Amino acid sequence: MTTALILAVLIGAVSGSRTLLGPAAVSWAAYGGWLDLSGSWLFFLGHPVSPWVFTALAAGELVMDKLPGTPSRKLPFPFASRIGGGAIAGAAIGANAGAWIPGLIAGGLGAVAGTLLGYAARRRMAAAFGRDWPAALIEDAVALAVALLVVVAA
Repeated sequence: MTTALILAVLIGAVSGSRTLLGPAAVSWAAYGGWLDLSGSWLFFLGHPVSPWVFTALAAGELVMDKLPGTPSRKLPFPFASRIGGGAIAGAAIGANAGAWIPGLIAGGLGAVAGTLLGYAARRRMAAAFGRDWPAALIEDAVALAVALLVVVAA
């Protein structure tokens, strides 16, 4: 169960960086049979339509994140959304190990950490590059890589 909780924190951190990337990753894993969510309240993540919907929403988020008018992830609604996405994704990882409640908590805490650490890292990278675009793309790539590693390890 310890491994599942570590993975739940990591997928939560992914959602802290990109709200819908964590749920999209676990949805693909559930649909592909890597995560067994059939007996839990998270069964909907494995529905054939779910990964496509979450992927479309995550792709839209990746685009919107680069727009100049996008609000800070630290504002109440974006922050809460990231925690929600991380909690759901963490619950899915936890459910696969028979511990969805600890997974939900670990995913939510991971999302808090991912939100704050991702914000700080992106600001530093943007300052180093002299603009935000390369920093945002690096953040996207790291979040996607971690999401893939987590669902493969789960």
